[in-house]
Amino acid sequence: MFNVTVLKMKDILKYILGVCLIIAVLMTMAKIFSKKSSQENKTQSKLRIFSSGGLTSCLDSTIPSIEVVNKEYNEIEEENTEINQGNYPEQFLKTEISSIKAIEEIEKDSKIKENKEENNKEVTKEEMTLASTSGVQSEVVTQNPIANKYNAQYGKVQIKNQTTFALTEEMLKPDIIINNKNVLIFHTHSCESYTSSEKYPYVATGNFRTTDLNYTVTRVGTELENYLKQYQFNVVHNTSYHDYPAYNGSYTRSLQTVENMLKTTQADIIIDLHRDAIGSRADYAPTVKIGDEYAAQIMFVIGTNEGGLLHPNWNQNLKFAIKVQQKAEEMYPGLFKPITLTTSRYNQHTGKYANIIEVGATGNTMEQCLNSMKYLSAVFNEIAKE
Repeated sequence: MFNVTVLKMKDILKYILGVCLIIAVLMTMAKIFSKKSSQENKTQSKLRIFSSGGLTSCLDSTIPSIEVVNKEYNEIEEENTEINQGNYPEQFLKTEISSIKAIEEIEKDSKIKENKEENNKEVTKEEMTLASTSGVQSEVVTQNPIANKYNAQYGKVQIKNQTTFALTEEMLKPDIIINNKNVLIFHTHSCESYTSSEKYPYVATGNFRTTDLNYTVTRVGTELENYLKQYQFNVVHNTSYHDYPAYNGSYTRSLQTVENMLKTTQADIIIDLHRDAIGSRADYAPTVKIGDEYAAQIMFVIGTNEGGLLHPNWNQNLKFAIKVQQKAEEMYPGLFKPITLTTSRYNQHTGKYANIIEVGATGNTMEQCLNSMKYLSAVFNEIAKE
């Protein structure tokens, strides 16, 4: 009986020790978790402090790098909030749905892009029909024309000489050779626009001006570029704004553009493409009918050094204009109006055959001006063969 009692006491002690051990383990684990929870609460507290509007905005404005840190803290807090909500399936589904939508949008954009490319190919194919170079009848059909005044002439090429230079036969003879088929095109007055039409309507941001370059002389420059490339010219076309947001200083800005273009592409032919500005006649639309198409008339403006700026090659520029216009009179009589020779330089000192070409006037439509580029490019192609 005594022995049995002793055995039972040992068992009891064993159980007590086991319970104490378990209690000790649980207490240790509780302390660990309590400490971890305290640290998390401190982190959360710090996050809330750093995410408070007043402190972060102050630090953001004072130390720019703090803004990045604050952003990271905010992202961490947002992630913790999502995790604490514990709705993992919902979060997963949201992520997957977002991914699917993103893929659908990419596919949609890709299809739109493909359709646009196909449409562009069709338009390009239609618009890039090269001009016929023989047997084409042309005549000037300008409604309510303004008289073309000129006081000098070389063959059929008429010149309005606004300088005091006496133009001699030698000065006018186009004895030049085009041996460089690099062409630079830019626009000092990029925003010059035309009369709105059904095919090319636009919202004006000035008097026959718009900042949407799809409806300005810049678009005409793109047409000339595309046609010249069909004739194997190497064309660099700059479509930068030079007259926006400020009109004053346009020529200073465009000069910088040309000088930068010449650093990468050496070219003799440099074209500053404009639209003629007839302030007194908004409806003035100099037009020539070539075959069955109506095209805006074109005009060369050639600068000189008479205004006092260095311009040693102005006579070469003039010879180039005469050469082009002489060929145009053979192919499409009436495509050009008389050349204007001025006292200003107009950045034409930058090239051996630099010039201003004015396409149409405010009364012309975009369609007429685009047609002009079809015929102008054909003329360029012919003079490049000589």
